[in-house]
Amino acid sequence: MSIRIKYRYLIGDAVARRHLLLTCLLTACLSVQAQIHQKQQRDSSMTSRTYNLNPVVVTGSGHHQRLKSTPTPVRVLSRQEIHQQGIATFDGALTRIMPQVSMAPNSMGSFLRLNGLGNKYILILINGQKLTGDISNNIDLNRINMARVKRIEVLDGAASSLYGSDAIAGVINIITDQPTQDMISVTSDTRLSGHGQRTEAVSLDIFKNGFGSYTSFSHDQADSYQTTDLEYVKDSDTETQKTIAPFFTGYRSDIIGQKFTYAPNSRLAMNAGVDYSYKITDRPETRQDISGGNDYEMRYKGFRWNVGGIYKLGGRNSLQADFTVDRFRYGKEYDVATKDYAIGDYIQSKKQRSMEGEVKAILDLPAFWGDKRGTSTTIIGADWRKDFLTATSGNIHQNVYMLAVYAQHEMQVVRRLTATLGLRFTHHETFNNQLTPKATLMYAPGNFRFRATYSAGFRAPGLDELYYHYFSVNRGKPQISFGNQNLKPEKSNYFSLNAEYRTQLLAASITGFVNRINDMVVKQNVEVDAAALEMLQREFPEMTADQAAKLVHYALYQNSDKGEVKGVQLSMSANMFNGFNLTANYVYTYAQIERSIRHAATIAANYHHTWGGYTLNVNVNGRLQSKTYYPDYEDAPGFGLWNFNTTHTFEGLKWALLEPSIGIDNIFDRVDRRIDSPTRKYALYSPGRMVVIGLKVRFMK
Repeated sequence: MSIRIKYRYLIGDAVARRHLLLTCLLTACLSVQAQIHQKQQRDSSMTSRTYNLNPVVVTGSGHHQRLKSTPTPVRVLSRQEIHQQGIATFDGALTRIMPQVSMAPNSMGSFLRLNGLGNKYILILINGQKLTGDISNNIDLNRINMARVKRIEVLDGAASSLYGSDAIAGVINIITDQPTQDMISVTSDTRLSGHGQRTEAVSLDIFKNGFGSYTSFSHDQADSYQTTDLEYVKDSDTETQKTIAPFFTGYRSDIIGQKFTYAPNSRLAMNAGVDYSYKITDRPETRQDISGGNDYEMRYKGFRWNVGGIYKLGGRNSLQADFTVDRFRYGKEYDVATKDYAIGDYIQSKKQRSMEGEVKAILDLPAFWGDKRGTSTTIIGADWRKDFLTATSGNIHQNVYMLAVYAQHEMQVVRRLTATLGLRFTHHETFNNQLTPKATLMYAPGNFRFRATYSAGFRAPGLDELYYHYFSVNRGKPQISFGNQNLKPEKSNYFSLNAEYRTQLLAASITGFVNRINDMVVKQNVEVDAAALEMLQREFPEMTADQAAKLVHYALYQNSDKGEVKGVQLSMSANMFNGFNLTANYVYTYAQIERSIRHAATIAANYHHTWGGYTLNVNVNGRLQSKTYYPDYEDAPGFGLWNFNTTHTFEGLKWALLEPSIGIDNIFDRVDRRIDSPTRKYALYSPGRMVVIGLKVRFMK
């Protein structure tokens, strides 16, 4: 079912609406202080339903602690925030709530950026274990089962001392949820909107006498769509023609997950889980009468399993061990018969496999400084990882291992002053030994927190960047890429200063940061002269003379000079009065790096109220961003997107919860309708205004 709204918003122009919005926001912010003095008037019902402004987090320091107590700033997206904003996808959760994150979806996966840096610099974890499986350095985000997400923790900046390679831009850690009280629960959650967008999730949770079984299935799909059906005629920047090429590539995706937990006593807990994911694109087929079709779909499969356990030594001291195997592959599945392939033929492009084992001890040790007694936390761990890559199209069949040991000590130096020192030693099979330190200071007078952070980052070039040997023909044009075994590892130095004020009613913070990256690995174009052409014909004898005549350049992975990202982050969240919460985030980022965004902000206002067994939740959220920078193309224009969602919870039914929802995505119908061209890139991928409806049903016993 899909519904498309045709009317447009007619009140004033865009500038007037923006000024009105900002005026309302400032007025609301100024009223916070008055509301704080009324906190004694809140009843217990309101307290249980307010946003938790001081949740428990684990990503910043590697152990569980309250957000206001962690020396490293962490941004938390709770399940409550995600659900109340009507968000059903992982990329929607990040971009609607976090302005420092941007996405560019395409058939090769979502191009994710965090504080100006792209996918390969962002470490994505599920319960602390790395998610493997990238498509042209784009992690397949459809492998993340949103039905199981408890919270998403985002750590900005280099974090290699705890997490190793790839954590230069930051870490995104998805924490999953499973009940730990005796119960049986069945949940179904469905959301529908325009252009065939549909998400469905079904789960069965059983927990009894220390044994837990958690089964889930999720389905996500969307149709391909266009924002214009025109394209420029080849070799012309004025003449246009009709096309069926999609602006957004449709897909169908499924995830099946099973997890078991067993806690025979209060000290020991064990777990084992498996996830299978499948995704295939849904593009228009090739036609003779019009351009833009495709002969094949891209097909992706993932299989991930893990086992682990924790043994509590007493107090908060514990020993933990985890082992994870992650497999991912993708390729072309033909749905149009060609000269070489029949319908249904599958040609594998890339297959990846990773194995990772980690053991660590978390120790809470008493520390004495004169007559001042504090608490210190020490983490000691070892991590082993081996990656395998088989790329048919790139002529790669390689593997590499990494072995690391790390230690981190967090202690109260004097009253209100906490310091953290961390160091990781990594031995990489190709790049030998690397040291990545970290140091933080936090001064905590009352409800204020002042933090200073330094951390080093490290990224080993990927197997594709080292060994690629790629030749293909795209619409008659040859494409060639070479890896480079002489690449050096990328290293970074991250500095940040943070000031924060946090109570149960108000949280506000400001962070300034600098991230300097040395020896960035980039794909650079090399001009083809006579000598280069002769070399390329030897390397790729399948290349025809006609294809060679069209070859202008080839791509070679190389270390560039340096990259630098600087910025300021502002955030505020307030439980302003009974049932009303306001959140606003702004990021200024200066980075002369492709796809970087100078200004971005997200705003969300939420109101809820309960009458007996019925609860109404109303949410308005918006994302505003300036133009997106492209050094070799015209910049993509900025935009503002606003969404509205309501959920209606009925809890009066015995053993059941019923929660329908209805909302509008892209209220003001913002769409980028520019015609595609070789010099044009995009930042806004919305098809326009759409009604979104949903229904969540949960049975419990």
